[in-house]
Amino acid sequence: MPHVDFATLPGTARAWVFAASRKLRPAERDELLTGVDRFLDGWAAHAVPLTCSRDWRYDRFLVVGVDEAAAGVSGCSIDALTHLLQEVERRFAVTMLDHGPVLYRSGNAIRRESRKAFGALAETGQVDLDTVVFDNTISTVAALRAGEWETAARGTWHGRAFFGVAPPPLSPSPGS
Repeated sequence: MPHVDFATLPGTARAWVFAASRKLRPAERDELLTGVDRFLDGWAAHAVPLTCSRDWRYDRFLVVGVDEAAAGVSGCSIDALTHLLQEVERRFAVTMLDHGPVLYRSGNAIRRESRKAFGALAETGQVDLDTVVFDNTISTVAALRAGEWETAARGTWHGRAFFGVAPPPLSPSPGS
C-alpha cells in the first residue's frame, strides 16, 4: 500500500516541502501531479515500497510525505525524487529544488525573495516578526498539521536570521 491519501499519513511521517518559483498554471499543475502520483505509486527504497503521499498547496508548494514505520527512505530513493523534480524544473522553466529563497505572505499574495532581499525588507520594516512565512525546513507531517509551516516569522528560523529573535529555551529532559 505505498501511495496513500495524505490525510492518512501519521504525524511521525517524514515530510519535504518543495516550493515552485512561481504559481503553476493549471495544465502544468495537472501534469506535475500526475507525474508525481505515478512516481509515488512505484517509489521504493531497496526494493521495499514506501508508504507515501503528496499534498499540493497554493498552486506552488509540493509536500511529499513518507511513513518510515514500515520502510525508511534511502539516499537512492531521495535521489530518484530529486531527478523527477529536476525534470519538472526543465519542462516548466520553474525552480522547485532551490531552498534558498524566502517565501512569505504579503496580503493575500505569496512572494518569493532572495534571503538578501528579504533581509533588506526586514531592515526597512516592510516585513516583521508577524509576517507569515513558509518554513520549508519542516521535517514531519505533524509540524505541517500543527501550523509550523505557514506561520509568523517570530516562531521560525526566519525570526532568528532576520530579526535576531532568540530560539525558545530547551525543555528540560525527563528526570533532570
